[in-house]
Amino acid sequence: MNAVTPAPKGKARIDESLPFYPLNIAVLTVSDTRDERTDTSGALLADRLVAAGHALAGRAIVRDEVDAIQAQVRAWADSGEVDVILTTGGTGFSPRDVTPEAVRPLLRREMDGFAVVFHQASYGTVGVSTLQSRALAGQIGEAFVFCVPGSTGACRDAWDLVLAEELDSRFKPCSLVGQIPRYRGVCN
Repeated sequence: MNAVTPAPKGKARIDESLPFYPLNIAVLTVSDTRDERTDTSGALLADRLVAAGHALAGRAIVRDEVDAIQAQVRAWADSGEVDVILTTGGTGFSPRDVTPEAVRPLLRREMDGFAVVFHQASYGTVGVSTLQSRALAGQIGEAFVFCVPGSTGACRDAWDLVLAEELDSRFKPCSLVGQIPRYRGVCN
């Protein structure tokens, strides 16, 4: 019962014959205790996205405070130079976990399916403990934001089991890349 549910068979796949279109992705760690040296979750996301061929558009660490989270997310979303923002941390139930409360009011559209798919993937590695995450995703202006838990394992699950394919222009039947303004009409 702890096995990861495989992706549906059939047409869902990476089509290696198609071109890869890199995204500009920023990583925000939300933590009262981590710094650049101890931020293993932000480092994992940054390493994974660069290894996949995307550009690291920015990396920052802010405290678990609504204003600090909103300021950094807004700056990246409003810059016009960041396609995707990945946040790690602050999605649990401790009193200082406020990432969803900070990000949700900024969203013009919420991506409900992300939380469902993330929890399904996470269930395969941590079981019902996935219920302790308030993973969230949506769109702020033209930028997409994905808020995942702060553990390195949760970031690994989010990237390896969900985001790597969703942010790969070669994933078929479609990927989010076709919704990025500069790639509209090129992918999908």
